[in-house]
Amino acid sequence: LLTERDPSVPRRVLYISPLKALNNDIRRNLQEPLDGLREYFVAAGEPFPDITVSVRSGDTDTEERRAMLRRPPDIFITTPESLNILISSKSGRRLLTGIGTVILDEIHAVAPVKRGTYLMTAVERLVPISGEFQRIALSATVRPLETIADFTGGCETVVASGEYTYRKRQVEIIASTVKKRYEIQVDFPDPSTDPDNESDWWRAITDGLRDVVDAERSTLIFANSRRMAEKITRLVNEREGDNLVYSHHGSLSKEIREVVEKRLKNGDLAAIVATSSLELGIDIGSVDRVVLVQTPYTVSSAVQRIGRSGHGVGQVSRGAFYPVNTKD
Repeated sequence: LLTERDPSVPRRVLYISPLKALNNDIRRNLQEPLDGLREYFVAAGEPFPDITVSVRSGDTDTEERRAMLRRPPDIFITTPESLNILISSKSGRRLLTGIGTVILDEIHAVAPVKRGTYLMTAVERLVPISGEFQRIALSATVRPLETIADFTGGCETVVASGEYTYRKRQVEIIASTVKKRYEIQVDFPDPSTDPDNESDWWRAITDGLRDVVDAERSTLIFANSRRMAEKITRLVNEREGDNLVYSHHGSLSKEIREVVEKRLKNGDLAAIVATSSLELGIDIGSVDRVVLVQTPYTVSSAVQRIGRSGHGVGQVSRGAFYPVNTKD
């Protein structure tokens, strides 16, 4: 979803995503090719601009925040909450001048809820600071496109004869026509399992999860809460098997989350049990199968989670639902 960009505005980029972990991943995925380009230009004896990339979130330490104020980065990555904090302070607004492009990643995750309104009001408040800029909203599962286009573009103020009116910004919709293929199944505990006996039910689920983890090269298990993720991790690790399972959620430190992500990407981990912390776009390499313990709250969330396997173009995403009770 693209709005037009004012050619008179400098090309600093503001990148906003709903997850801190995704922000750090975006920085890595930008910094590595930038470093490679710089080495290529230096080897050829050509100058290369010093393009800086920085992340501002609740995990950013004080010294790094001060460095950003001294020299605002060319590509500034943040969350909706951090953007609202910055725009409310004099020093923070210095970081938000000269913005030419604002990228709104995983727009489907915030558009239907209050957090989306919170984000878009902050984006509108950027206009008096930077002037009009291009907005780019990204998502693999956003529907309906026209509604989200209106939400992304918003309205610009028009002053004529002392009267204030508003008109919708022009938005161009770019949608892929590639059909995504899925292999999805529902794995229910053995019929002999007593549904009224919680420990019996969880034993059956855990046995099934252990079989999946040991059979696949890499497995990503999703739960709907941090407490449930820790419970599943503990139960699976207590079952006899060859591979340990690790948790990943927002209550863990940034350092632990990054180590777990890196080890799965490098093939050193067989499985991770995660909340929505790994649902959105984080680069964790190739995943063979996704298991959803409990039904997600929305269809788009289920599609995002299952789509973590078979992530490449033309690949098939493989997923399984594990209900935790008869109602689920």
